[in-house]
Amino acid sequence: MPRPKIPRNICGRPADSCFKPNGLPMHQLEQVHLGRDEFEALRLVDLLGMQQQAAAVEMGISRQTLANVLKAARFKVVDCLTQGKALMMSNEPME
Repeated sequence: MPRPKIPRNICGRPADSCFKPNGLPMHQLEQVHLGRDEFEALRLVDLLGMQQQAAAVEMGISRQTLANVLKAARFKVVDCLTQGKALMMSNEPME
């Protein structure tokens, strides 16, 4: 049985729920879903320039967990940019 997932502090929200290549309808595109925690990790480290340790404290997770989340998020973004896929994100506030 896996360990229960630790709740993560997520403060930022994407401006839009989807980024996709121009000129192609959504039904023709493969979709990649970026989780809220992945978006927050990208926002803190890559946009705000925080060190991973500080970003991990901000999110309430370990530095290694943040590094794993960040690696997965970066892979998804690069996959969408290089392969022409739609990047889907939830921009609804956390409950």
